[in-house]
Amino acid sequence: MSLHIYDTSTRAIREFVPVEAGRASIYLCGATVQAPPHIGHIRSGVNFDVLRRWMTRSGYDVTFCRNVTDIDDKIIRVAAQESVPWFVVAERNQRAFTWAYDTLGCLPPTVEPRATGHVPEMITLMQRLIDRGHAYASGGDVYFGVQSYADRYGSLSNQKLDNMRAAADTDDESCKRDPRDFALWKGEKPGEPTWPTPWGPGRPGWHLECSAMATKYLGPTFDIHGGGIDLIFPHHENEIAQSQAAGDGFARYWMHNGMLKIGAEKMSKSLGNSLLIPEMVQKVRPVELRYYLAAPHYRSSIDYSEEALLEAAAAYQRIEGFVTRAAEVIHDVDAHAPLPQAFADALNDDLGTPQALAVVHEVVREGNVALSRGDKEAVARLLAETQNMLDVLGLDPRSPQWRGAGSDLAPVVDALVAVALEQRKAARARKDYEAADAIRDQLAAAGITVEDTPHGARWELSR
Repeated sequence: MSLHIYDTSTRAIREFVPVEAGRASIYLCGATVQAPPHIGHIRSGVNFDVLRRWMTRSGYDVTFCRNVTDIDDKIIRVAAQESVPWFVVAERNQRAFTWAYDTLGCLPPTVEPRATGHVPEMITLMQRLIDRGHAYASGGDVYFGVQSYADRYGSLSNQKLDNMRAAADTDDESCKRDPRDFALWKGEKPGEPTWPTPWGPGRPGWHLECSAMATKYLGPTFDIHGGGIDLIFPHHENEIAQSQAAGDGFARYWMHNGMLKIGAEKMSKSLGNSLLIPEMVQKVRPVELRYYLAAPHYRSSIDYSEEALLEAAAAYQRIEGFVTRAAEVIHDVDAHAPLPQAFADALNDDLGTPQALAVVHEVVREGNVALSRGDKEAVARLLAETQNMLDVLGLDPRSPQWRGAGSDLAPVVDALVAVALEQRKAARARKDYEAADAIRDQLAAAGITVEDTPHGARWELSR
């Protein structure tokens, strides 16, 4: 079975057929950096990281573009409240997002463009739209005229133009020909940053930014555009309209992840229910938080509770326990071992992570039985299958990401702990148990737990 994904634009599961054979291009709407990220923000990053990893494992050369919206009404509003320049707010929060993505094991994007670095491309796109009769300048602003695209506007969100409300993206609606027209460019206002254009100084509208960046890095027609379901309208609807009206094919597939909620409410800062990433990784380890976010189907909503979070952590620890015990018996794991067919079929069926993880847990159960029987051949095969599946999901407990203080320091941590454990082993051999216990206590103080097993001492980062 080849990869099939749910395409929001057709409201159907479609076989993935790339623009260019063997290559896949993905654009993910990234952060609007007016505040640090909570787990609702980072869910999208985790979901599309799994997609990217699976497409890479399936043989595609993936170009993954995740943008940063670093100029926006909300950023300007926060900056004014704090009496700091807008770029201070944007830079501070972009760093917080980068830290969160890295902490939860998301691979770095192929390219991560900032909106403010692509104003020339936005000017070019606006000029193309004006030349084609789909946009107009008015009072220093530039607007997209939805009536010029009336036969197709609303197709992604399945809405009729006649039923839509005003765009409400400007202080002076009299500048518009139609209240539903949306702003491509916002004219200069006191205290706001500006860039020069043929229509006067100002700053870009949110929707224009993504169209300009996506086509610059992925081409006029690319494979997949992703983001949260809350972006379908108006953001993604407007991206399609302005891009296709300008003559670009734009995205061939639209993928949207579900929301993370607390009770009946969408998680948001305005409700005071944000669960920021630094807070969350004090409750569970980062890899356990990633498991919690990756385990549900990406299109489903997640109703957050601490109980569910801890259940996910316990489920991951069962997997981790097998991998750890099996690795003490099997030292060389076949990184090229074939994946179980049921696992591949699950991910090919619209990235079915719940079914894929069910396969992981079934293999782990078989592996524990093989361990209890002392069947090393079966343990070797099942360990390889488990680690290869976990690698696709970004959850392999033996990867450098999760074993030490980041991929660069993991070998150093391994070496230092190994020396300490050898010293402890020598102390136990000469029956100097006081010295052995002191070494264990020193490691514990450094955040490293030591467990004695029949195969020798085992260490892990303290929970």
